[in-house]
Amino acid sequence: MSKTRHLNRRHLLLGSLATVFATPARGQSDRLQGRPEGLDARQFGVRAHAPGEQTQQLQRAIDRAAQANQPLWLAAGTYRSGPLTLRAGSQLNGARGAKIALTRGPSLLTAQDSDAIALNGVSLDGSNIALPRDGGLVAISGARDLHIVGCAIANANGNAIGVFRSSGAITGNTITGSADNALYCLDNNGLDIGGNTIAKSGNGGIRVWQSVKRHDGSVVSGNTIDDTESRGGGNGQNGNGVNVYRASGVIVRNNTIRRAAFSAVRGNAASNFQVIGNDCAGFGETAMYAEFEYENASFIDNIIDDAANGIAVTNFDVGGHGGIVRGNIVRNIGQRVRSTLTEGSGNGFGISIEADVIATGNTIEDCAYAALRLGFGPYMRNVTASGNTIRRSPYGIVVTVVKGAGRATITGNRIEGASRGAIVGVEWHKAVSGDLTQGGAEKFPQLRLSGNRAS
Repeated sequence: MSKTRHLNRRHLLLGSLATVFATPARGQSDRLQGRPEGLDARQFGVRAHAPGEQTQQLQRAIDRAAQANQPLWLAAGTYRSGPLTLRAGSQLNGARGAKIALTRGPSLLTAQDSDAIALNGVSLDGSNIALPRDGGLVAISGARDLHIVGCAIANANGNAIGVFRSSGAITGNTITGSADNALYCLDNNGLDIGGNTIAKSGNGGIRVWQSVKRHDGSVVSGNTIDDTESRGGGNGQNGNGVNVYRASGVIVRNNTIRRAAFSAVRGNAASNFQVIGNDCAGFGETAMYAEFEYENASFIDNIIDDAANGIAVTNFDVGGHGGIVRGNIVRNIGQRVRSTLTEGSGNGFGISIEADVIATGNTIEDCAYAALRLGFGPYMRNVTASGNTIRRSPYGIVVTVVKGAGRATITGNRIEGASRGAIVGVEWHKAVSGDLTQGGAEKFPQLRLSGNRAS
């Protein structure tokens, strides 16, 4: 083989590799450059910016693409449409700037017991037209292998996306201005809800619910959720960034949640519930909750700044028990109501635990009432507070000593600047002991104190 031939082949190979690494994947490149992927909706009479509805044309295009097992591609522009039905295998792809605007209800895109549905890069506008309470601008029921990816959804006068009895992924979407919830997920199995940007929801950012207590297994991760209101009122069912109800095995991790009327993450009767590594600020009630008849809840490595209360693992009175609260940073709790705060208000605590829960390695600062609350009234069983760092709260740790309350172990905590006492026994909200780090703990044989340092 000649040297020239060898060099030419080498240059050809290097040039081919450079082309491979410099060129985006075909689907991505086509979409960015406005070239059709699959069947072009225009061949079915669909026209952007048409003055009237495109419902019939769009439905015909959706049906034909599903029959051909091909994606349906929408060119850039606005398409006005009434309700559309997705079929099994429907794949709707949009060029940048492709938008479907709702002209009449009850929903824009629906599917019933149809698998392998995909929405990619499409913008949907609800036009503030009223939607069914338990539906959505996009309403999918009984679908396996559902994928809603990279879509922009705005102005849904109800839920933006409602997913029922389904499995799959809802990832990388932007959802703004939903009158009810951005994502309402009911009776699903193992949804991947990740990387979505959600803002200005009327009642909830993401709801993961089950009709009865059972396994769900959804993972809510990497989402950004801002400005969640509570237009529907109530005492906690609305106004939450993430709300998990009756669903077990749900993981909520690495989300950024800002400004909600009630909580960042609220689990109600949600067992085996994990809340890990979330960054949260600005809440009108308790920032993170495990409440009512849950079993086992973990709150680990979260950051909470500015809330009425920090983390509550509560309701031993109705069977709620079990869990760990570890490595969290909780600060600026109850400060916005400090001027009117009383010991009976129920606000201003950093972390509250009641039954079979360990609180360890947390850093809790600047709480208006108490950094740690152990038990409430007679509702306490086998709780441990160890190795926590507490700064600048009137009470460092308050522990219930009401008759009938169970055991508490309080060891190795560092408590600084507790003006009313580092560790104090309480009956309900009322302090009934002095600072137990200075003596008097022997009056309460159910309490075990050791190695705590107060300054």
